[in-house]
Amino acid sequence: MKKIALSLVLSSALLGLGTFAIANGLTPTAPNNSAVNARDRAPGAMTAGQQSNAKSDLELTREIRRAVMKDDSLSILAHNVKIVSLNGDVTLRGPVNTKHERGAVGREARKIAGAGHVDNLLEVKAQK
Repeated sequence: MKKIALSLVLSSALLGLGTFAIANGLTPTAPNNSAVNARDRAPGAMTAGQQSNAKSDLELTREIRRAVMKDDSLSILAHNVKIVSLNGDVTLRGPVNTKHERGAVGREARKIAGAGHVDNLLEVKAQK
């Protein structure tokens, strides 16, 4: 019973903070990722859900990830790109900070998977 009461108090407090923020013009801005979400729903769009569980594809993804992670010149954003392998073909997706990072990740993937087996869909993050 005490846990339920505590939950209600905490929920009310959080709702109250939200109301306070809105009343004072402090509404948080939600990220606008609607374009990315629409792109990921497009027919044929390769997403992480399509990663093959075949041993060869898992190893291919693992090798590329290791190579990307070893490159200390890359940002955390570049280290966290999506690498999806299916039947020996690799798709790279996600944001990177610069054209250099886009190229570096793509080169590592091509070295490992082969030149004709990499679809580099990495996006350079808009600079402010």
